[in-house]
Amino acid sequence: MKSILLTLLTFLMISPISFAQKSFYKNMVIAHRGAWKAQSHPQNSIASLKEAVELGCEGSEFDVWMTSDGVLVVNHDSDFEGMEIETSTYQELLAKKHSNGEKISTVEEYLKAGKKQKGTKLIFEIKPSKISVERSKEIAEKSVLAVKKMKAEKWVDYITFSYEGGLKVIEMDPDANVAYLNGDKTPAELKEAGFFGFDYNINLLKKNPHWIKEAQELGLTVNAWTVNSAEDLIWFLDQNPDFITTDEPELLFRIIKDRE
Repeated sequence: MKSILLTLLTFLMISPISFAQKSFYKNMVIAHRGAWKAQSHPQNSIASLKEAVELGCEGSEFDVWMTSDGVLVVNHDSDFEGMEIETSTYQELLAKKHSNGEKISTVEEYLKAGKKQKGTKLIFEIKPSKISVERSKEIAEKSVLAVKKMKAEKWVDYITFSYEGGLKVIEMDPDANVAYLNGDKTPAELKEAGFFGFDYNINLLKKNPHWIKEAQELGLTVNAWTVNSAEDLIWFLDQNPDFITTDEPELLFRIIKDRE
């Protein structure tokens, strides 16, 4: 009886994480900066994350900068409501609000909100520092530490334009999925460096469609940004990608349904 109880207790302790690992949606739809456009949510807000979850997107992308006092915050542009993030303290940024009244989210707050569900992955974009490459690597290091602190590894995939930042993530967590955004590395170079895949601009991939096949043959994942027109969505779907990053997740879902 004691053995049975111990087995049951062990199952109950690990089952939420096991469930999270196996339950993420598999539909290739990545909401760019959350699902913000159709319902006029602020980009990179908790509201846009929740909308992406409600839609059932496979992933919701968000962008991360570091304040002057070392706090990781979620925002796409280098400024938040006119305040430069890298040269402002976190407390200074709290003077501004998103249009819906939300304050700028810290990474830990965003991850906490994202972990409340088990269907949509959190696509963590590490923004390159405008100050220095060393700062980009520091942001990458702090990002991995934050994800580990929040025990959010199963929820998070990383993307970045910073090659050095991507290498830092791979160094700190060899099991992490890290895709490169900049478009200046071949699939073979990314494979050699330990990247999970590429996430390149759709126009670059249309000029270099052979990279898609090369990546797939190397076992790398294929994604493109930011694919918004029906024409581009259909073209990219025909390439059998792993993911599609879009500001129009509702449109992409309709196109996928119509092709079934």
